[in-house]
Amino acid sequence: MFKKVLIANRGEIAVRILRTCRVLGIDTVAVHSLVDENMMHVKFADESVCIGPNSAAESYLNVSAILSAAELTGADAIHPGVGFLSENEKFAKLIAESGLTFIGPSPEHLTTMGDKITAKKTMAAMGIPVITGSDGAVRDLADAKDIADSVGYPVLLKAASGGGGKGMKVANSPVELEEAFKLAKTEAQASFGNDSIYIEKYLITPKHIEIQIIADSYGNVLHLGERDCSIQRSNQKLIEETPSIAVLPKARRRLGEVVVNAVRKMGYVGVGTFEFLYEDGEFFFMEMNTRLQVEHCISEAVTGIDIVKEQIKIAAGEALSFSQDDIVIRGHAMEFRINAENPETFMPSPGKIEELHFPGGNGVRVDSHVYRNYIVPPYYDSLIAKVIIYAETRSECLMKARCALDELVVDGISTTADLHRKLVRNRDIIDGAYSVHWLEDNLRSL
Repeated sequence: MFKKVLIANRGEIAVRILRTCRVLGIDTVAVHSLVDENMMHVKFADESVCIGPNSAAESYLNVSAILSAAELTGADAIHPGVGFLSENEKFAKLIAESGLTFIGPSPEHLTTMGDKITAKKTMAAMGIPVITGSDGAVRDLADAKDIADSVGYPVLLKAASGGGGKGMKVANSPVELEEAFKLAKTEAQASFGNDSIYIEKYLITPKHIEIQIIADSYGNVLHLGERDCSIQRSNQKLIEETPSIAVLPKARRRLGEVVVNAVRKMGYVGVGTFEFLYEDGEFFFMEMNTRLQVEHCISEAVTGIDIVKEQIKIAAGEALSFSQDDIVIRGHAMEFRINAENPETFMPSPGKIEELHFPGGNGVRVDSHVYRNYIVPPYYDSLIAKVIIYAETRSECLMKARCALDELVVDGISTTADLHRKLVRNRDIIDGAYSVHWLEDNLRSL
């Protein structure tokens, strides 16, 4: 097992990783920007190193500074968390070349699955259905129009190196395609340094279904069931739940088997998530996230598996101590992302948290890094807390969620908590009658 792990991230995920390291008896190193010197994980870690000024480009994305911090403190492994450098193959390769362990998959798998076009081709070759669209990157606008005419409108333009909804645009006609093409390429270049885009058929009422996998270096591969992430805005997830009430047991088993077989064929090692669109009983592969997911907590709730713990143990060369037959999905779990944003406009709301109270009770978990008088900076992701609810049934889970969200107090800044309070009381949400487009279609009425 590792003696010391450097956590190359910030916020609630850094706290989450730090806590698991403590349970495993591993010393921790926190890295931080200047503005983050009073972060919770910085105070709790055994050691901390400032790696740069406030901007992410000069701190949390500063590979040289992070590697220097690891060398300075004698860390033997680096956990990248989520976002930032967590899926950067160059970072993983440099860590290995430095004689350290990257707590994540191999650089080769990061490269393959990091490019969405290559990932789709890889999955299609393994028999996993993909959405009809371009066979690779779109060359130019004329090529885009030909592909769109062949696929049929509406179409979705997506960044080849994309993620988090960046570089995604919908076009309903040739006229809209021209503008969407320009915007998608510009946004892809700005967000990922690569303006390559591809085209897919735009599904009208799909669910966003993903499945969590864990694989060790001894050929053991298993899944922890699916998560429904269909409540989202601008392709950013707001609520996740497991299991999905839209997926029937037979489809669940089929999906799990297909994904596990693909992971085994790839020789993939670590944790990861396969994301699909699900419509009319059919799954269509979108992408694979080769890292820990923000919403991993709900899978932990219904399986009892500590995913971060297993991720660290696998990176340290240990084998999984359980099999697929040992995994039993019990009850229902939901996660509500509390962002420092205006609940109506979704504009960021940085500032000082003047009053704070987190809910509690049986089946209520809050993952967060904020505290009273904490100042939310304007430089990073707006997520300040995750409220995770577990209950025996979905209806009870929603009731607990209403109580927990009503108890939540965050004064001094705007948050999305008010929106969540409305959503858990909405009839469509209660009935599960929603697709990935539901929130944007109904936001005004809420």
